[in-house]
Amino acid sequence: MKLVKRDKYLLIMFAPVFVYYVIFMYIPMPGVLIAFKNFTPGHGIFGGDWVGLQWFAQFIHSIYFWRLLRNTFLLAFLPLLFGFGIPILFAVCIVEIKNQVFKRFAQTITYLPHFISTVVVAGMLINFLSPADGIVNTLLARFGIEKVNFMMEAGWFRTIFTSSEIWQSFGFSSIIYIAAIMSIDPEMYDSGKIDGVSKFQELWHLTLPSIKPTIVILLLLSLGGIMSVGFEKVYLLYNGATYETADVLSTYVYRMGIEGQNYGFATAVGLFNSIITFVLVFTVNRITRRMTNMSLW
Repeated sequence: MKLVKRDKYLLIMFAPVFVYYVIFMYIPMPGVLIAFKNFTPGHGIFGGDWVGLQWFAQFIHSIYFWRLLRNTFLLAFLPLLFGFGIPILFAVCIVEIKNQVFKRFAQTITYLPHFISTVVVAGMLINFLSPADGIVNTLLARFGIEKVNFMMEAGWFRTIFTSSEIWQSFGFSSIIYIAAIMSIDPEMYDSGKIDGVSKFQELWHLTLPSIKPTIVILLLLSLGGIMSVGFEKVYLLYNGATYETADVLSTYVYRMGIEGQNYGFATAVGLFNSIITFVLVFTVNRITRRMTNMSLW
């Protein structure tokens, strides 16, 4: 009780998060039984015939299995590959800026995209890339280049998705790195200046090693969610012409479950995705612990 009394304000702040996870994450967990049943609405999750692993086998042997795995992995991995280092470099640049007015302006401008609704971002992309009057195709026409219907060509989807993800997230993601850099003892930088180290040497031998634990933990969290591509943006941007490179597990679950009303099959696909994600988190955590002696647990 003493600990509760001491930390009561922290517990009050934590309470909404706890309630959210209990209601939306833990209470629905018995619903995974649907993945092993021939579920029919109205009979409840405990009703219906037991079919075992039938839905899993059907999904694994379907013609879409490898396409869905490939697209889900690539649409999660490409933003990580090309965008993971950008917040770190941006944080280093922000810390080095001496003009406080410009620093606040730069931070505000880069943070804003994170708070823009996914629906608005998707609408902006569709309008900017419109073959009729989009700004990108207008510029291409000015330079004598033939207009491209970006949203209808499967080959462009990954580029559009990856670039928009990086644009939306790098500013907000840099907050953690800025805080980590600001916590470094200033005397270490002063000692480096006395020894005549360059800015690059300061970055490579002092800043990056000092924030290494933060980098490793965030990398682990990112790798753990590599099979959990955001449903909303993919659903808003893709269409039948781009399924080959855009269709992912979450959109497939939606089409099979909500639109196709094949709830048992859709639940099995979603559970399969969760199992793959768990295995990835566990594996990456063990590898990182052996290589760097740092891990989530």
